[in-house]
Amino acid sequence: MSKPELPDTSEIQSALARSSRGPLKPKELARDLDVARALYRDFKSQLRELEGEGVLYRVRGNRYAVPEKINLTVGRLSVIRSGAGFVKPDSGGEDVFVPAHHQDSAMDGDRVAARIEGRPKGKGPFGRILRVLERARPTVVGTYRQNRNFGFVAPLDHRVARDILVPKGQEEDASDGEVVVVRITQFGSPKQNAVGSVEKVLGPMEAPGVDVLSILHGHGLPQEFPPEVERAAQKATALMDAPGPRQDRRDLHVFTIDPADARDHDDALSIRPLEKEGVWEVGIHIADVAHFVEEGSALDVEAFGRGTSVYLVDQVVPMLPHTLSSDLCSLREGVDRLAFSLFVTLDGEGRVGEYRFEKTRIRCRHGLNYEQVQKVLDGEGSVDEKTDNALRQLQRLARVLRRRRRERGSLDFDLPEARVVLDPEGIPMDIQRVVHLESHHLIEDFMLLANEVVAQQAERRQLPIPFRVHEPPADDQGNELRSFLASVGHTLPRGPLTGKVLQAVLDRVEGRPEQPLISTVILRSMQKARYDPENLGHFGLASPAYAHFTSPIRRYPDLVVHRVLARALVEQEDLPERWSGEALERIAEQSSEQERKAQQAERDSVDMKKIEFMQRHLGEDFSGTIAGVLSFGFFVLLDRFFVEGLVHVSTLDDDYYQFVEEAYALVGERSAKRYRLGDRVQVQVVRANKEERKIDFRLLDHEPAH
Repeated sequence: MSKPELPDTSEIQSALARSSRGPLKPKELARDLDVARALYRDFKSQLRELEGEGVLYRVRGNRYAVPEKINLTVGRLSVIRSGAGFVKPDSGGEDVFVPAHHQDSAMDGDRVAARIEGRPKGKGPFGRILRVLERARPTVVGTYRQNRNFGFVAPLDHRVARDILVPKGQEEDASDGEVVVVRITQFGSPKQNAVGSVEKVLGPMEAPGVDVLSILHGHGLPQEFPPEVERAAQKATALMDAPGPRQDRRDLHVFTIDPADARDHDDALSIRPLEKEGVWEVGIHIADVAHFVEEGSALDVEAFGRGTSVYLVDQVVPMLPHTLSSDLCSLREGVDRLAFSLFVTLDGEGRVGEYRFEKTRIRCRHGLNYEQVQKVLDGEGSVDEKTDNALRQLQRLARVLRRRRRERGSLDFDLPEARVVLDPEGIPMDIQRVVHLESHHLIEDFMLLANEVVAQQAERRQLPIPFRVHEPPADDQGNELRSFLASVGHTLPRGPLTGKVLQAVLDRVEGRPEQPLISTVILRSMQKARYDPENLGHFGLASPAYAHFTSPIRRYPDLVVHRVLARALVEQEDLPERWSGEALERIAEQSSEQERKAQQAERDSVDMKKIEFMQRHLGEDFSGTIAGVLSFGFFVLLDRFFVEGLVHVSTLDDDYYQFVEEAYALVGERSAKRYRLGDRVQVQVVRANKEERKIDFRLLDHEPAH
């Protein structure tokens, strides 16, 4: 006779979802599920745990329901600059808009239950937060201010809308105006501020390094690894000569191409001609991090928690200790290293023939940087004859691969990026636009190829990996984009939006005055790429299957993909069941969230240095272009420095201006004057404040671009 067991989560959800009596009391639910009387107390505990996780929701009368059946959405809250937010459902589907005054005590990143209260025609649902299920911010970074009877902390992150009260005696040794880390002890309510105690004093914002420290603490980025993780990294060095299926490929002419200041080298390339004329074998060699980071080990748990390396202006917060990331796993010049290699056969038209995966031992002949390679490609420099020839042949193949991607509809956004030039003391000396060289594209083209081959193989064999997915624009975003493009003379064909159609628009406006406007609007219509256990395709690359494989030193999903491929394709063993299902969903969700956090931290660190730099240019005049328009003003990107600042609508004193969202413009009520994306302007720098993270401009002159 089998021992009675508790029902699993899916059985409880199904019973509640099909209930014709609405929400059920624990006893009613236990009866429907035939829960043994001896297990009833454990069953009630199980229900409370599921309630705490947001899987179930308890309504009046101590009755349980699944959230979807009572018009609730469970998910993460993301707060935007205005204070409003969006709840992204755990189960997928449309985000729920939540106005600031309906967020209860929730903060950005919290997992919440929100009730959907309406859906305006042509727009997504809106609602209010009923309960916070999981807090994302135990601490907040801000500026401490002292009143007579109490203190308060003004958060540096604009997504935390209200000050944190600090009772007398809880301020530690903080002085007025210093940046502090405050631990929240009471999260407050819509009518009451949160309360907390100062945990750490970082110092005055103008003190060296405090700005970056505030970002590290603000995003919860750990500065050091736990001792047990560092010890595990040291022990991993003994695995360099561990037995296993590995091919000796040290005879190949392998080289890396990275930024000049790179410390970790994930990937390397090799190329050799095959007997058939015009056919080449390209080796894409990726650091074999999975060999050193065992599943479930202290190193693995730490890497999963971090999710990704974070690249701030003046430092890197690595996913793995430096013993691994900068040394043992890094494909350094002139030393033996372990790699996971993908060999791809390509003809002159970029068509993929055969490919194979190998665990290899390689030795890089050269550690090259992008500028060095660019000189070879331009005929202005040389490494050596063999390397020069290899680089030129790789360039020819890369161009063909790029052309084929564009022909199938891959979108090519040459997005501008900022490069902060620091002096030895960390003071910003210049803010430059990053120039993308042909050498950058060369590496990118082969990494994209490797990622696609990996994803296609995983899809064909039904291997459990976190795919990199990018879904098409949502219907409402697509409709808004069509309307906007029609208003500026670019009618789109009927039917679903495709990358090929949008790339055709981008090609038509290249070099024309409206290019910045149209590129920005198309980009903003896109959904964000993320990780998912299911292959949903990649819209931006027009790829039916895509995954991340090429950066396991700095991205956890790549490490997971390596484990799966090594077990299934090299060792040819069955995969453990634990690698799929809920475990894979957790990896995808955690990796997506940590990526979002890292991207925001990286932007924040650049913005801080931009503000510090512009403090030295107060009162100066600059030319620029309107790069963003919102209800409260427009952002101007300067020509001379790659810096944006805000012209607030309140400073436009010649008229009252209304925001016309579909036109991406501020329009004067009386004069009908328009300030629109792409317009040329002259501005003066009037304010640069690190604590508020703002650069303010005053408009001097305006020249419409169209």
